[in-house]
Amino acid sequence: MELLPTFNQLMRHKTACLLLVLEIALSCAIICNAVFIISNRVDELRVQSGVVDDALVYLSTSSLLPDVNYDALRLQDVRALAALPGVKAAASVNQIPYGGNVWGSDIRLQADQNRPTAHASIYMDDGNLLQTYGLQVVEGRSFLPDEYIDNSAFDPNKIGPTVPSVLLGRALAQRLFPGESAIGKRVYIWGEKQPPSTVVGVIKDLMAPGDSGTFANRFDSVIFPIRVSNGAYALRTTPDQRQQVLKAAVAALNQQDPNRIIEEQFTLEQMREDFHRRDRSVIWLLLAVSAALLAVTAFGIMGLASFWVQQRTRQIGIRRALGATRTHILRHFQLENLLLSCAGVVLGLLLAYALNMLLMARYELPRLPLGYLPVAAVLLLLLGQLAVLGPARRAAAVPPAVATRAA
Repeated sequence: MELLPTFNQLMRHKTACLLLVLEIALSCAIICNAVFIISNRVDELRVQSGVVDDALVYLSTSSLLPDVNYDALRLQDVRALAALPGVKAAASVNQIPYGGNVWGSDIRLQADQNRPTAHASIYMDDGNLLQTYGLQVVEGRSFLPDEYIDNSAFDPNKIGPTVPSVLLGRALAQRLFPGESAIGKRVYIWGEKQPPSTVVGVIKDLMAPGDSGTFANRFDSVIFPIRVSNGAYALRTTPDQRQQVLKAAVAALNQQDPNRIIEEQFTLEQMREDFHRRDRSVIWLLLAVSAALLAVTAFGIMGLASFWVQQRTRQIGIRRALGATRTHILRHFQLENLLLSCAGVVLGLLLAYALNMLLMARYELPRLPLGYLPVAAVLLLLLGQLAVLGPARRAAAVPPAVATRAA
């Protein structure tokens, strides 16, 4: 067996072997975590918002006049927007997936509960939200006409109009009431001065604005029957009419109130692209870093193997003269690389776990699944064998006579 002689021979070059082992270990640790982060980012790109992304446009406005009846202006705006050609539905909204506004509130199941059961994203429905966003009630019912109130008449910190009913996202309903129906249950959202609201319906999952760290579960969403008048509107149309509808909507809003500023005007797909721009940048950056590390590691293995072939030309010739075949020489160099690669991989897997713990503490990255470790190990072992193959074949091709003359 060549294992022990091969190991003893490697020990004669401790410094070179140690450097190569460290190079493989660092590559293994970084690539493990880089691939894990890439996988998480790709999953982020695949997350569905729960609304009709390819059919929505969004506008955000503000008025320059000091005294404006915003409730009346909202009603006029929604009517004008809904009447535009190509518009299927229009709603005044407080927030939208991928948007910059983020509304949230704690949710309790008991009035005297110290710690909330959940923290959820809050969507306001003016009566048109479900149709505009394309949301479906999968259990219970939607709001009744007499359940809607104006946001200007509602103050959660004072006694007055209350929110009688709410709709829960399916994920939040299961979190609050696991194993049972949420319909008819009561939840406390606005604090001690407000009575509980009754859950009247459950909708399909609706994603909250903000990144994945804004809420513990980004699909924990609640819808209130509150008509907000903050100058933000969403319009549902067809994918091929979005730009025309957006342009017509700006003109219609300016006609309703010339003294206003159009602060934002986007299709929801544009907002999605902007929202995920950092994710895509991180993916490409980590792919480039991983490719560079693999290339550097491969060239390092190849360079060291080539150097050893030159240094051992006479030794190779002697072995060939004593009866060693090309296959024996080839296996010898592959075995040397396998031993170094195994040592580097084992150390690299430990470093990968340590690096992941650091990233978890500093950047709230999830724990590295164990499945990534054997994949990275096999990848680097195969890379090492492929990188050493060229120098090993050159060594195996050295004829005994040439090696003797070289001595």
